[in-house]
Amino acid sequence: MLTASVAVPRPVRRLFTYAVPPDLASRCRRGVRVVVPFGQKKVTGYLLELLDESVPAPDYALKPVEEVLDAVPVLDESILEMTRWAADYYAASWGEMIKAALPGMQAVLRKTVTLTPRGIRALEGGGGALLDSSLPDVARDPLARDMLGVVAEFGADPERGMRMADLRKKVGPRFRPALFDRLRREGLVAVVERPASPGPRPRYEQEAMLVQPADRGAERPQGGPPPGRRQQRLLDLLRERGGRAPVSALLTESGATREALRGLERRGRVVVRSIESPRRPAALELRVEAAPSFTPTPDQRAALDVVSGLLDRRRFGACLIRGVTGSGKTEVYLRSIESVISGGGRALYLVPEIGLTPLLARRLRSRFGEVLALLHSGLTEGERFDEWRRIRDGRVRVVLGARSAVFAPLQDTRLIVVDEEHDASYKQDEYPRYNGRDLALLRAKMTDAVVVLGSATPSMESYRHALRERYRLVTLPSRIGQAGMPAVERVDMREEFRALGRESVLSRRLLSALEERVAGGEQSLVLLNRRGFSTFVLCRSCGEAVGCRRCSITMTLHLREQRLRCHYCDDRRRVPASCPVCGSGELHFGGTGTERLEEILRARFPAARIARMDRDSMSGRGAMERLLTRVERGEIDILLGTQMIAKGHDFPRVTLVGVLAADAHLGLPDFRAGERTFQLLAQVAGRSGRRDRPGEVIVQAYYADHHAIRCAARHDFEGFAKKELAYRRVMNYPPYSAMTLILVRDRRFARAREGAGTVAALLRRLAPGTLQVMGPAPAPLERLRGEYRVQVIVRAASRRAMQDALQSLMAEMERRSIRSENLTIDVDPLSTL
Repeated sequence: MLTASVAVPRPVRRLFTYAVPPDLASRCRRGVRVVVPFGQKKVTGYLLELLDESVPAPDYALKPVEEVLDAVPVLDESILEMTRWAADYYAASWGEMIKAALPGMQAVLRKTVTLTPRGIRALEGGGGALLDSSLPDVARDPLARDMLGVVAEFGADPERGMRMADLRKKVGPRFRPALFDRLRREGLVAVVERPASPGPRPRYEQEAMLVQPADRGAERPQGGPPPGRRQQRLLDLLRERGGRAPVSALLTESGATREALRGLERRGRVVVRSIESPRRPAALELRVEAAPSFTPTPDQRAALDVVSGLLDRRRFGACLIRGVTGSGKTEVYLRSIESVISGGGRALYLVPEIGLTPLLARRLRSRFGEVLALLHSGLTEGERFDEWRRIRDGRVRVVLGARSAVFAPLQDTRLIVVDEEHDASYKQDEYPRYNGRDLALLRAKMTDAVVVLGSATPSMESYRHALRERYRLVTLPSRIGQAGMPAVERVDMREEFRALGRESVLSRRLLSALEERVAGGEQSLVLLNRRGFSTFVLCRSCGEAVGCRRCSITMTLHLREQRLRCHYCDDRRRVPASCPVCGSGELHFGGTGTERLEEILRARFPAARIARMDRDSMSGRGAMERLLTRVERGEIDILLGTQMIAKGHDFPRVTLVGVLAADAHLGLPDFRAGERTFQLLAQVAGRSGRRDRPGEVIVQAYYADHHAIRCAARHDFEGFAKKELAYRRVMNYPPYSAMTLILVRDRRFARAREGAGTVAALLRRLAPGTLQVMGPAPAPLERLRGEYRVQVIVRAASRRAMQDALQSLMAEMERRSIRSENLTIDVDPLSTL
């Protein structure tokens, strides 16, 4: 019997064997997607190996592969090997990692209902005494019989059945789910999942083509009537458009009917055919101007020479470009890509945020034209599928995308650029928790490519690799233009409170600077990394804060929608008129978010053009691109927002940046808090004074003397890194150790604590002396989305020791049949919250 080894996208770390029906054997190949039964459902799996008859079959009946979704494999050997390694390293299932590499390419499964032989007997037996005595009582229920009759009428074909949604519609408001479930339990109906489509497919549209006289032998068939007025209009339009045009556009412009076009077809004047119509991302459809040419600075030339030298070796190499904001790192990336393309190779360009992609896509398209493709989750499924096919088919030489683009099926990849390599967005925050930057390095090693990591504020891990010469370190210490680095002023909000006798959101110094910019026609950015209007609601009588019902966090007031919202689970409730605990009406709405800040700025600067950029205001498709374009054109005076405004934007008219609550993250129980604070301040400060106009940055904080804030104010990355790395070394934190965060979740705290205790005990027993196991202990955010969270933090001297311990842990848990559905293993976590 021919069998297949299949990976399924479920958190199960083993492969499953399925029987291959003879009629599917010719289509079953390594790397194709298949539909297979898994438990009570059907899932899209990935065929990894065919096992012939010489392999002994198991002593139990195998379930069959039910459908093969692809004519050719969608996974080549390099992506299969990459996903296998990533699954092992991140303690994830191979199927889930492959699913991450093929975003959106899941079969659409549809529930259908059919009558079973027992249901047919019940329906044919009539009512009352005529029923077979072996049939259940439910078969006598009039509504049940009506349901069976609808299924018999509209789902007569056992191979197709009736859609569950159609059954509900036909029965109407009388449909009772409980009664239907009883029919299924009694074996009168069967509900199965059938593939409705293999997922996204190519889009086709009809095109009309004018038949030339030579093609049909004569100008008009002999004796045939002349075309009517609208038919003649169709022919004229086709001639104006060079002999062919989309049917939809042709009918709209001519005012003709489809029957008029069919008449021309019957007489041999026109041919209508279906052609593929690729869906292109909007960023690739815009007209772009030719890229201006300029001479690289000496620092840029030195960086280009280093990258060029690595590329010439035709083997793996890594380079870290540490360049201050505005130093021209992007130009180094683009010229390096041009060099790769001219040599016949291909390049992958990764950015951390979708919001950076549209504006950067314009710049790349002006350089590389139609050989550029985009891959990110902001595209529709159809757009992403068509871009993926263009890449797989070799029609693309440059791929620009976010984290998941690291899996792009790009052949002969010689250069991978990871821009803003420090950014936490490269780490996926849901299962499987891979890091796109680190997988870019893995991919480069597997294909002998060169990786260029770039940042003004490199991660401590990458910077230490560069100091140890595992990466080539290149610095771009100066900005392009005459302005230089912006002056940074720290405002101690404790002194501001003492001077004013009250709390203030905006310091006097920042207000004065904003007034100057508005009056002078220059632009300003104001960063506050908190959404909403008020960040907490507090009862003045009993002191109780209004918290989320499902998470250990206070709810945030969103004034425009008149709701309290949890920013973790998105639970929403009305704004209470009184305290839900003691009933007092003395409620205090405290804290300031971007929504309240916008209101304050509009009141203070009524003539200024003010816009807000945060997750709430940028929810519509293309909203961020439209706002950034307005800022680029000078149509906004003050742009306020969360950290979204800090990343990678190039606004030549911005000369002032204000940062509110700069020390907000420093009190969090996270060893990366200082690093995150320095990076955010350095990045947002870099938006100011990026051309020939000098820039200014005003940083407000209550703990303004923290070394992260002091070093950011001096633009002193080396000083910050020296102090931060010394702290990490003493505390044995990464990059001086390998770390894994293991989280156990349960709706009951006792069970979560017991599960985490079992994990910690197993690790201590399996790897004595090689691991430092801390916990179990409640997570800093103890309850999230209705589940309690208890964590275990594991550290090891090397990644190899950590991997061996995790593999032993998973094997032991499987041997003991310990369930892992509520267990999260986060290898190389970016946060311990």
